[in-house]
Amino acid sequence: MISKKLIPLLALAAFAFNHAQAQKKTENYSWTNLPKIQQPVFKKDTLRITAFGAVPDGITLNTKAINSAIDACSKKGGGVVLVPAGLWMTGPVVMKSNVNLHLSQAATLLFTPDKTQYALTEGFYEGKAAARNESPISGKNLEHIAITGKGIIDGNGDAWRAVHRSQLTESQWKEKVASGGVLKDDGKTWYPSEQFKKASVEGMSMLLTTGKQPKDFAEMKDFLRPNLVVLNNCKKVLLEGVTFQNSAAWCLHPLMCQDLTIRNVRTKNPEYAHNGDGMDIESCKNFLIEGCTLDVGDDAICIKSGKDEEGRKRGIPTENGVIRNNMVYNGHGGFVVGSEMSGGARNIFVENCTFMGTDKGLRFKSVRGRGGVVEKIYARNIYMKDIRQEAVFFDLYYFVKFATDGERDMRPEVNEGTPVFRDMHFENIVCNGATKGVFVRGLPEMPVRNIVMENMVLASETGMELTDADQIKFKNVKLITQKTKPVIMIDNGTNISFDQLKYNDASEMLISVQGERSRQITIEHTDLTRAQKTKEFQKGAKENSLVIQGGK
Repeated sequence: MISKKLIPLLALAAFAFNHAQAQKKTENYSWTNLPKIQQPVFKKDTLRITAFGAVPDGITLNTKAINSAIDACSKKGGGVVLVPAGLWMTGPVVMKSNVNLHLSQAATLLFTPDKTQYALTEGFYEGKAAARNESPISGKNLEHIAITGKGIIDGNGDAWRAVHRSQLTESQWKEKVASGGVLKDDGKTWYPSEQFKKASVEGMSMLLTTGKQPKDFAEMKDFLRPNLVVLNNCKKVLLEGVTFQNSAAWCLHPLMCQDLTIRNVRTKNPEYAHNGDGMDIESCKNFLIEGCTLDVGDDAICIKSGKDEEGRKRGIPTENGVIRNNMVYNGHGGFVVGSEMSGGARNIFVENCTFMGTDKGLRFKSVRGRGGVVEKIYARNIYMKDIRQEAVFFDLYYFVKFATDGERDMRPEVNEGTPVFRDMHFENIVCNGATKGVFVRGLPEMPVRNIVMENMVLASETGMELTDADQIKFKNVKLITQKTKPVIMIDNGTNISFDQLKYNDASEMLISVQGERSRQITIEHTDLTRAQKTKEFQKGAKENSLVIQGGK
């Protein structure tokens, strides 16, 4: 007979075992066993929005007609709500379960610039609860929903956002000023309204702190730009074929969704669109992004999971995702993780993507205080051209400015606010044109760890810069650099290996090792005769921190 005292312990042990098994199950994905994403299913019944009084003249406000069609379709068990060819002006559209909102070729949903049509509501801003204007398209706690077709969804974002003079040509700036709005006192920024200017200049917060309700933010309503499409806690979601453009803030924002597919869509925002992200996949499970084209004003395909303590409390990672066959023309990053990643991210596979002219290519960012674990990210067959900054980028000092080098070297205790980036594998990466090939900057107390990069050709101004990095492996990497002193710089890096490294003939310096914590750095199977000088040691680095073997 089992003692009653042992029953709680056995139950706890069983829970721990089952949890471990569940965790183990989520970790078995590979390129030959990718996550599976379930698709929504719809009845063939079709309702046309014209049957509910919608008029395609670009002037009539069709909010009631479109929402009535969606509501009626859902109540009948679902089906297709058809938006025929035409220019359909509308206010906020609310999705319902079992409805496929289908836009025909030459159909445009144009959202009204009349901000009174958008109610103040509870939403999120960069991972934290905040007052926002109602999104042009939204849905919450739904199942089997879709937005499909070959039409356009336009958020009329220019009515909402500010712009700096430096971001426009002289003729564009004159046109913007003539359109109305107000200027900042220094004349360098245009605001859509005096209310927007006041909120921006005074740094007014939109966060919903204790005791605050959305209605309390009426005096700064114009400032609370909505994301174009927000789907919250929905299951079996499909976005396919449609062009989503001109969003006031983020374009597509699925939040805490399961079984999400984004296929063959286009997201388009002006380069000057502040917070004009293409897709922000936040705390979602089981997702597929394929065949999409993005040309946006901020991060293109971005993985998020909440911010700081609020994100850790939510505790929902973005996991089990496949991102493939996508094209990014403009954006702050092609594929991005962070910086709001406090709930973690894992089991994400990125392949066959092209980035043309983005600020960065593969971009990972966070900062002390975020917490969260980002792991098991795999990327292959990534092709980049004319990257404005770094091709591969890790930075755990996002938006941090240092007064001194010593400030960066401080090592606080590791705690729940310490971000962790580890266990990733990148292969077959080609970049023609960048400022830097690879940049890795971890924290002294938590280095970026266990990253493998192999079969890479990176043509850039400078080669690699690795700071507070541990267990980083490079194999068969070719660095074609304009500046060759040094090709590689390592600052307080440990367990870093280079195998079959290739670089410019007559490079001035191959590797500079810096920092007293640098150790166990190896170079093997590499022709050292190409460099005028192979190595140097600075800032307390010891000569035995670097071992060269198997080379000429």
